[in-house]
Amino acid sequence: MLLTLYKRHLVRVVFSLAILALFLLHVTKFIKVDALDAFELFTYDQRMRLTTSRAVDDRIVIIDIDEKSLAAEGRWPWSRDKLALLIDKLLDHYRVKIVGFDVVFAERDESSGLKVLESLAATEFEDEPKFQQRLDQLRPALDYDKQFADAIRGRAVVLGYVFNEKGSQAEATKVGMLPPPAFRPGHFTGRNIPFVVADGYAANLPELQSAAVGAGHFNPAIDPDGIVRSVPMLYEFDGAQYESLSLAIARAALGAEEIEPGYAEGTKAGRGYSGLEWLAVGNRAIPVDNHVRTLVPYRGKKGSFPYISATNVLHGTADASRLEDRIVLVGTSAPGLLDLRATPIQAVFPGVEIHANLIAGILDGNLKENPAYTLGAEFLLVTVSGLFMALLLPLLSPLWATIATLALLAAVVTTNFLIWNLGNLVLPLASGVVILVVMYLFSTTYSLFVETRGKRQLAGLFGQYVPPELVDEMSEDPEAFSLEGESRELTVLFSDVRSFTTISEALEPRELSQLMNEYLTPMTRIIHEHRGTIDKYMGDAIMAFWGAPIHDPEHARHAVQAALGMLAQLRILQADFERRGWPAIRIGVGLNTGPMNVGNMGSEFRMAYTVLGDAVNLGSRLEGLTKGYGVDMIVSEATAEAVPEYLYRELDRVRVKGKDQPVTIFEPVGLKQEVDKSERDEMTLYQQALKLYRACDWDMAELQFLNLQKRAPARSLYSLYAQRIAHYRNDPPGADWDGVFTHVTK
Repeated sequence: MLLTLYKRHLVRVVFSLAILALFLLHVTKFIKVDALDAFELFTYDQRMRLTTSRAVDDRIVIIDIDEKSLAAEGRWPWSRDKLALLIDKLLDHYRVKIVGFDVVFAERDESSGLKVLESLAATEFEDEPKFQQRLDQLRPALDYDKQFADAIRGRAVVLGYVFNEKGSQAEATKVGMLPPPAFRPGHFTGRNIPFVVADGYAANLPELQSAAVGAGHFNPAIDPDGIVRSVPMLYEFDGAQYESLSLAIARAALGAEEIEPGYAEGTKAGRGYSGLEWLAVGNRAIPVDNHVRTLVPYRGKKGSFPYISATNVLHGTADASRLEDRIVLVGTSAPGLLDLRATPIQAVFPGVEIHANLIAGILDGNLKENPAYTLGAEFLLVTVSGLFMALLLPLLSPLWATIATLALLAAVVTTNFLIWNLGNLVLPLASGVVILVVMYLFSTTYSLFVETRGKRQLAGLFGQYVPPELVDEMSEDPEAFSLEGESRELTVLFSDVRSFTTISEALEPRELSQLMNEYLTPMTRIIHEHRGTIDKYMGDAIMAFWGAPIHDPEHARHAVQAALGMLAQLRILQADFERRGWPAIRIGVGLNTGPMNVGNMGSEFRMAYTVLGDAVNLGSRLEGLTKGYGVDMIVSEATAEAVPEYLYRELDRVRVKGKDQPVTIFEPVGLKQEVDKSERDEMTLYQQALKLYRACDWDMAELQFLNLQKRAPARSLYSLYAQRIAHYRNDPPGADWDGVFTHVTK
């Protein structure tokens, strides 16, 4: 059954699988779909925004070189003696734990004029001992770089510097002195780790770097859309690896001497996967991605950490309780100093607060993981989602396809969000969501423009014969239906309004037309509701059949139900017709089941989808007999046998006009379980009378029929047999009589 359904939708499934293959090529990096990458970044940002804590973390304080400080202390850069004072204030007066600088000191401070004085001493005042002596006395006070170096020497101060990424537009210069690397060249030999590689740097003056306890780069990883979502924990330069500023400060805060690389258990180098998944610092594990970058755990918008103006620290007016035993980052939020970044949380965000967020995440052990093996999770998600959509949607109606797609979308997004929030694992989301949407849109569009076209063609062929519901059913397999002639076992129905000529003469043409519309509409509706096909209207007559164009194993049952429904509906119509002053109408219905030829038949001028054959003619003859037997409905023996749940009254064995073979005809009485005892008793007596009649026991048969007529005076069938008995007494049927009555008229 399923194979038949998929064969019907083969083109649709093949195109869906092609879409799946395209997505898998993107997931496995064989092709690059920029729109999917951009949407992945967008979904990351939305998840980040929804899960920020928005609480202020006062463990890390930002000493802000803000507009207020610039106005009070002068434009940046400040002289190094002022920075030495800042260090002394922070460490001695406010007793902070660690000071980190989101600033690089790559050039000497010559603001004191010492260089000018030394130049004069070497030229103009070379022979002036007093000048030389006085200069020697002033040199310590005027050597601001030395003062700054002395202020940080042996103290918990971490400096910052910047790398020039290889391949960037920045000039590959080497300024200042780098700190000792976290890992010496050759440490990761054979691991094939794709570190971010630098070909230049702007570092601190050698005397400053030598005096500091450590230093780290403050290069963020800027994604293609210009947003900072991660920071390289290690940068590679000349084969060695250097730690980031946030990692250096966190390591100092944790008292960890070394960084230990962590590899996934059982992994080996090569095959495009290094196995490096975290860096261990003390008892903290810092998850890293394939390029040894760590996602920044943003707490919220700017202000997630306390800000204290640098000038307040210099003048000793800052609140000491907010600084004691805190990690301090010296940076700037002033727009003119160009340390503002775009982040998932805020378009304009101080760069120094990026480091603060990362340090806090390291200390809390609350960092999102984005290991290389998530590629496998994404591949599995896309494969399962794509196959589910490709194989399921063709089997569903548009409504259920929409419901299924929305449910699957909700499941994918909810599961991803729970893993993000509870497991701190960043699983790709965009490709899984987009493939569901794309496949749904493709399936809907294909159904609308391709399959609907086939449905319209079927409606054009069969719409005038069958109800829209059956056209919808046929459209699921349009190739199975055609107008070509074929032989099938079907059930045919004929109905006719009795004394229609008399009725038509009693009404005006407009009223007659209205009456016929009021009659034919509900009759047709009942036939359609029972899966019947309208063959034609012949004035007041209806011809319909069951079992074509849609195969219907229960065509006889549906036909009987429809015929009984028509008679019940007619009784309802009678009351309405009487209210309008229209004449009462009665109908006769004939049903027969048997082999018939069905298809498009006619001439080159007009064709019609119809049925032909002896079985069709018999159905028409049965309808014509209803009036003679005083019943509303007659079914053939074949129809009665096909629908055994009904109780039937055998009316007669007859030869209809045009046929030599006798047939037994029946009147449906009702469902067996619904016929009351009185009706059953009457039918038992009737069967006995019928046996006597066929045995030519005229006296006993006549007595039985007369008793039945007294019992049911409205049933003209009994008087019909009484009349026949009277006839046969005078004109016996002959010794070879088989009990069959031959009708010579239609």
